Amino acid sequence: MDEAGTVHRHGSMRLATARDELRPQIDLRVKENPAYLSVVLLSQVITRLGNITDVHAGIVERMYATDVAFLQDFYRRVNSEGHTRAAVTCPHCEGGFEVDLSGGRLGES
Repeated sequence: MDEAGTVHRHGSMRLATARDELRPQIDLRVKENPAYLSVVLLSQVITRLGNITDVHAGIVERMYATDVAFLQDFYRRVNSEGHTRAAVTCPHCEGGFEVDLSGGRLGES
């Protein structure tokens, strides 16, 4: 949710580079609080949230904890496991199946 109260449900995240993973290690905010690493890292790889194209650490800081956890998991899936699939369960029939969480373009989710 941005300052105006608009909820953004769509966005883009690019694949992380080695520099993206190294840069937070020298960030003073991360040195003071290692938990801040994910905020800095996500702010570097998220390229768009709704109509927001200047995604910075302040935007990630204001996200709900569940949204940050989802983005951390999505980052891990894309960059470590190489896929954007997730196992889900239908709330009505309780049948299990797999969905693709990607945005459709290669290298961007």
